[in-house]
Amino acid sequence: MKRTPLPGVGVQYDVTTHSGQHLSIVVHQDGRRFLGFYSADDPDNCQASFKLDPDEAASLAALIAPDRGPDLAVGELDLATERIPVTTKSPYRGRPLGDTRARTRTGASIVAVLRRTAPHPAPGPDFRLEAGDILVVVGTREGVEELAQIITGG
Repeated sequence: MKRTPLPGVGVQYDVTTHSGQHLSIVVHQDGRRFLGFYSADDPDNCQASFKLDPDEAASLAALIAPDRGPDLAVGELDLATERIPVTTKSPYRGRPLGDTRARTRTGASIVAVLRRTAPHPAPGPDFRLEAGDILVVVGTREGVEELAQIITGG
C-alpha cells in the first residue's frame, strides 16, 4: 500500500493487487471517503469512483478485514474517532470550545483541533473555534454523531 498526503485535502491510499488491479481510497480531512478503481493498463484512468459515508466505510473495512475491525473502533471499548468540520454556519464559529459543553452533552471529547496553521492537541475550554477548523473527536458512535450535529448546527 502506498500512502500519499494530499495537502489541504487529506490522504490517498493506493493498493495494487497481485493481479495488477489498482484501487485507490481518498480520505478527506472532513471525513469524506472516495473509493476508486483504475484500469490495470492505465493507472491514471479511473473506471469508477464511489463516495462512502463513515458508516459505509466502516462496514466495508469490517468485510475486508473482519478480524481487525473498522479503523474507527478502538479496542473492545467500541469508541469512535471522527473529524468534524467547523463551517461558517456553525453556531460555535468564533466562540470558545467550552461553550460547546461537548463532554457534558454527549460524552464525546474533543481531543484536538486541526487548523490550517497548526494542529492544537488537547485544546482548553478557552480555545476559540474558527471556520475551517477540524475537530478530532473521540467517544461512542452515538456521542460522536450527536456532537457533529451540535457543531454543525444541524
